[in-house]
Amino acid sequence: MSDLEVRQLRYFVAVAEELHFGRAAERLGMAQPPLSRAIRDLERQLGVQLLIRTTRQVSLTPAGEVLLRDGLAALDAVAAAGRRAQHAGRDEPGLRLTLKADYDGGLLPQILALYEQEDAAVPVSVHMGGRGEQAPALRDGRADVALVPAPFDDRDIDFEPLTTEPCFVALAATDPLVAKETLGQADLAGRPGPSDVSGGRPLDLAQIFGLVELGKIVWYPPLSVTRRHARPGIVYRPVLDLDPITIAVAWPREARSPAVAAFVRTAMTVASLVPATAG
Repeated sequence: MSDLEVRQLRYFVAVAEELHFGRAAERLGMAQPPLSRAIRDLERQLGVQLLIRTTRQVSLTPAGEVLLRDGLAALDAVAAAGRRAQHAGRDEPGLRLTLKADYDGGLLPQILALYEQEDAAVPVSVHMGGRGEQAPALRDGRADVALVPAPFDDRDIDFEPLTTEPCFVALAATDPLVAKETLGQADLAGRPGPSDVSGGRPLDLAQIFGLVELGKIVWYPPLSVTRRHARPGIVYRPVLDLDPITIAVAWPREARSPAVAAFVRTAMTVASLVPATAG
C-alpha cells in the first residue's frame, strides 16, 4: 500500500465531517465529481470501505471513523511541523510564550528577568489567551512554551508544576455574601460565572471585573490575581472547599531547543524561591 498523501486526508476529512459530498466539495473549493473519485480511489488504495453512501445520506464505517480520528491528528501534525519550521527559519531567533492573562502565579516578571541572564536566552514574545488555549498552541506549533493552569490536556506535552495557590471568589462589594469571611461552594450555588454570560466567547479581565462589580457574575481567581487586582467595587473571599490552582510550565514533548530548556529551568528556579501558598 502506498503512503497516504496530505491531499487525500484533507479530502476525506472534509467529507467525513460534512457527511455530504456537495458541502465538502464547496468547503474544499472544488467540484463534486473529482472529490467523489478521490474518495473511491482512497478506499481502493486502503482496501477498506470508509463511507456508506445512500441516496439520502453519507455515514462513516468503523474504518472511516478511525481514519477521521487519525487523519485529523495527522493534518494537525503536518500544520504544526510547517509552523515550527517557519519559526525556526526566521533570521531573528525568538521564544513564543503563551499564557492566560495574569495566570502566572505572580512569577512571570521574575522568570523573564532571570531568563535574560541565560546563555541560551533569546527574545521572548508573550501571547495572552483564554483558559484552555495554551496546550493547543503548543501542539500546533504556535507557541514554544506556556504557563498554564493545571489540569489541562497534556497530550504530546511535557510540563513541570511551578506553584499551587488557593482560589477565592470575587464578589460585588454590595453582595450580601461579603458579610461572611469565608465561603463554601454551597454558598455560591446557582451563581453565574463568566462563561455563563459570555455566549462562549472569552472575556478579558476588564469585562470580568465590570460584570462582577455590577453583581452579574461571580468569578474564582487564584490568590496571586487577587493580590494584583484590588478594586473598591470588588471583595475577595476564600472558598474553603474549592480546589487550589496549580500553574505549570509546559512545552512540546519533541522540543529540543536550548532556549526552551533554559526557560523551563529558569521558571523552576524562580518557583523554588517562592513560599508555598496552597492550603
